[in-house]
Amino acid sequence: MQLNIDEALRYLGAGAQAPAALRQEMADVARQLMQTLRPRYIYRVYPLRHEEHAELLPDADVALTGSTARRMLAQCDQAVLLMCTLGAQFDTLLRTQQARDMSRAVMLDACGSAWVEAGCDAAEQELKTRFPERYLTDRFSPGYGDLPLTLQPGICAALDAQRRLGVTVTESLLLNPAKTVTAVIGLADAPQMARIRGCAYCALRQTCALRKGGTSCATG
Repeated sequence: MQLNIDEALRYLGAGAQAPAALRQEMADVARQLMQTLRPRYIYRVYPLRHEEHAELLPDADVALTGSTARRMLAQCDQAVLLMCTLGAQFDTLLRTQQARDMSRAVMLDACGSAWVEAGCDAAEQELKTRFPERYLTDRFSPGYGDLPLTLQPGICAALDAQRRLGVTVTESLLLNPAKTVTAVIGLADAPQMARIRGCAYCALRQTCALRKGGTSCATG
């Protein structure tokens, strides 16, 4: 598992054309982070039932509503609920760094975002290995497209996330610890062409710092 420096720079808003000195400092922050902690993830695979108003995971007691889930899971008969986190240790590291050096803390925060995504990528690779004859959809998360954040408590409950990873959901539907991601991945018998990644599907598209800087998660 490797932290992608280019991705961390995009989270920072610097993009692929970041100065060499900044890239070097980010690489140093990333190296220290990778040496200190690793992402932890859990997932469960559930039968999927297509209903008129939702994609249902009856065994998880989760209903994936909206057009995003409908489009992404149209050809799937199973779906994976995934969670990845850097845990409370990262939050402690970040607070300590904020007290010492705020500019380096901002870099650490960006590296944390890239590191938890690397954990999600590792989980996807594990799924591909476990199910070599199946095809995975892009992973998509509550908050993307019209998949509501109100799903977070149900996903956490289905994964027993508090006991297994120490993750909880706040009243405002934020995940705690902060560097925690939940996602859905469909499993199908045919290649999946539908795509979820990109600004058009992101709930943060109106306020995204990357877009304001003329870049995106996809382009850098």
